[in-house]
Amino acid sequence: MPVVNGEDLILKKYNGSSELRAGAYGIQEPTGELFSDYNKIDLAIIPGVSFDKVGNRLGRGKGYYDRLLPKIRAFKIGICFAFQLSEEIPTETHDTKMNLVVTENGILNEK
Repeated sequence: MPVVNGEDLILKKYNGSSELRAGAYGIQEPTGELFSDYNKIDLAIIPGVSFDKVGNRLGRGKGYYDRLLPKIRAFKIGICFAFQLSEEIPTETHDTKMNLVVTENGILNEK
């Protein structure tokens, strides 16, 4: 699971809710051991402020996921509520598209 570490996200193993602590922005973060073998990740579920129909993601503007996602080759699922969908998200060359986006109404797109 992601943990804010300065200007970056690192991944830590999740060992249950008893090993969570309030982290950046008051979000519960795991305290388990560091996980850095990105090639062992088969699936990544990625939150966003908004997604569009082709899998582009809008975050909160800090670039945490912009720096993490290029390291992860796994299948990426963007997750949000249907009201968070946008017609089009402006992108830059460093942005990583999701392979599909899922809302409470189902799958938006699949590549």
